[in-house]
Formats: sequence, structure tokens, C-alpha cells
Amino acid sequence: MLFYKYIISLIFFSFFILNCNETKNPEIGNKYKVPEKPIVNSKIDSVTYKNEIYRLDTLFSKLNKSNAFNGNVLIAKGSNIMYQKSFGYSKKEANILLTDSSIFQLASVSKVITSVAILLLFEQGKLNLEDKVSAILEDFPYKNITIKHLLSHRSGLPNYSYFCGEYVDKKTHRLSNQNMFDMMVKYEPKAYLNPDIRFYYCNTNYALLALIIEKISKKSYSNFLRDDLFKPLGMNHSYTALNMDSTNEQITCGYTMKFACVPHDMYDGILGDKGIYTTSYDLFLLSTALYQHKLLHKTTQQLAYTPHSSEKKTSNYGFGWRMKNMNDTTKEVFHNGWWHGYRTSFHRRLKDSLTIIVLSNRLNKSVYATWRIYAAIDGPKNNAYKQDTETE
Repeated sequence: MLFYKYIISLIFFSFFILNCNETKNPEIGNKYKVPEKPIVNSKIDSVTYKNEIYRLDTLFSKLNKSNAFNGNVLIAKGSNIMYQKSFGYSKKEANILLTDSSIFQLASVSKVITSVAILLLFEQGKLNLEDKVSAILEDFPYKNITIKHLLSHRSGLPNYSYFCGEYVDKKTHRLSNQNMFDMMVKYEPKAYLNPDIRFYYCNTNYALLALIIEKISKKSYSNFLRDDLFKPLGMNHSYTALNMDSTNEQITCGYTMKFACVPHDMYDGILGDKGIYTTSYDLFLLSTALYQHKLLHKTTQQLAYTPHSSEKKTSNYGFGWRMKNMNDTTKEVFHNGWWHGYRTSFHRRLKDSLTIIVLSNRLNKSVYATWRIYAAIDGPKNNAYKQDTETE
């Protein structure tokens, strides 16, 4: 009888252990804990941020009513969402309105995520930032360019959107990262600058970083993001242009100012510099994980937030982040985006863990006027951010 009791106890214990293990991704172990969705504008938050919420809602309501903003907004301090709201249309022709679940193309804000992916591989010891690109991507003809040069836009490479069109028919081709790379190997388009001469913003850099992620991780760029970033952080509504279900009703259409839907073109299949689709809330989860050092170590993030272009005095670029207001009390790291009717803005003020996310599926320049948002949060008299940030 004791023997049978022992067997039953052993089976029960094994079953318990297996069930516990099912909640963990074997590739990430205990490193990540998917955060619970915070309560938006709870009683405490609404009291704490009463004036800020009023000013933010007034700002975006006026922009929407004046035909200057169509999109989603999320503003948070730490893990507290203080303001989240949707304005306008997801699909204007079908009269479908935007919601918190609406999915936007991030455009160049995708570079932030590509940079995070590279830094994850760096922390895992799978690459070094000083590694030559030619040592990873065979036949790469520009021999002195490093991963660090790509991350900080100091490679001097030409932009693929300029040279690819010379070699293929724009009407019939849909390019991939590999197609772009093959053209660079075959035709060796002339570099604009020697490596590390100065900052030169170039989408080719981040398209190459996506290929490096694939080579090092032995996964497609889309699958690496899904498995190593999106799933661990609970970003359940984030995709690339290549692994997204186009029938998903939450996907927005990108519009011109006259609400004409912008068609796809041959560059939409190139990822890394753009091509990530997500929601404002999923992007907030990424920001929160970075603030809480759940994704990257503090020292690694400091590398990303460090200015890497000494010739730029008032603003700068790190690894996937632009930055302004370089002193410690007002420093912000950010990226903007602009692609096929989408304009996006992702700003973070480090001193108080502030997150500003503005996603528009219409070509509204107001997306980049984040100084107005800082004024609404800090009060007009305390605003230290006087300039728009229209650069991608």
C-alpha cells in the first residue's frame, strides 16, 4: 500500500512540475515576466494627473477637430498609463473608427526594435559591436564597416531606396533584404562617405542589421522578433510586414492628407529599417521593459543612449535612438517614423520614466510636435522642449 501511495505522489508531483514549466518559454527561462495590463486612468491616477489629462485631451481633441490629427495616443509615467485615446478613422472608406487595439505601421520607429534585437544578441555573447559586417555577411564588399557603424548611422553607405531602383522594375518587383544585399554585392554602389567620418542617416544600415540578426540567430528576422521580443514581453499584437495576417481587422490603412489610401510598393518587403506593425499598448510594454531593465541590462541601454556623433552638438544619435536635451534633467531619447501614410513618434524622458507614443495613419505633421505634449504634462511655464522633431 505504501508503495502505491508513493507512486501516486510521484505522479502528482511530476504533473505539478510539468504544468509549472508550461508557463515558461524554454529560451528565456525566468528572465521575463509578462506584465499585467495596468488600469488606465484609475481613481488614483485620475486625481494625480487630473490637470495633465485635461491638457492632453484638450490638445488632441483640438488637433482632431481641426483635421490635423488622426491616430492613437498613449502617455505613461513608469508603468502607469496616464492618458490613452483614439482619434479618427482606421479605415475611412468603411467608416471604421480607431480603437486601442488598432495596429499601425511603425515606419522608422522600427529601428528602435531592430537595435534592441542586436543588443540582445550582444548581451548573449553572440556578436561584438566592433565586428566587421563582412565577417558575418559573406561577400559584403565594404570591408571596414562594423555593426557599431550601422547602429549609429556612421557607415557612409548609400540608401537602398536610391540605388535599388536603378537595377529592377519598380512596378513588378517586391524586394527583400536579401535582394537588396545581392545588389550591393553585384553592383557595389558607391558609398557616400568613408566609415565613421560623420553621421549620415541611412535606411540601408538597419536593413543590413536585420540580415545580421538572421545570420547570427539562425531565424528569420520576423521569427526572432516574435520569439525573443514580442512573446516574452506580451506584445501579442506585434508583427512584421512578412508575418502579419493581412485579414486582421485591426490593421489600419495608411492615408494621405486627403484620406487616399497609400498603396504598397517594392520596398515594403525590406525590414529592419521599417516594416513592424504594432499597437500603442504593445509599444508601451516595450518601453516599460526597457525602463525596468527586464529586457536589456542598464549598462547596455546606456550604450544605446550614448551620443556617438561628436560633430552633432545639440542633438545626436545612439544605437537606434535619436536624442535631444543632453543634460541629465531633461534628456529624451526618441525616434520618429514616416512611411506610406503613417507618421509615428516614440519619445522617452529618462529622468521620470516618461513614455510618449503617438501613432498616426495619416500624414499629420502634428505627430512630431511633441513639445506640445511636454508642455501639457509639465505645465506651459515649465516646458523645456521648444522645437518640433520632424526628422525620422
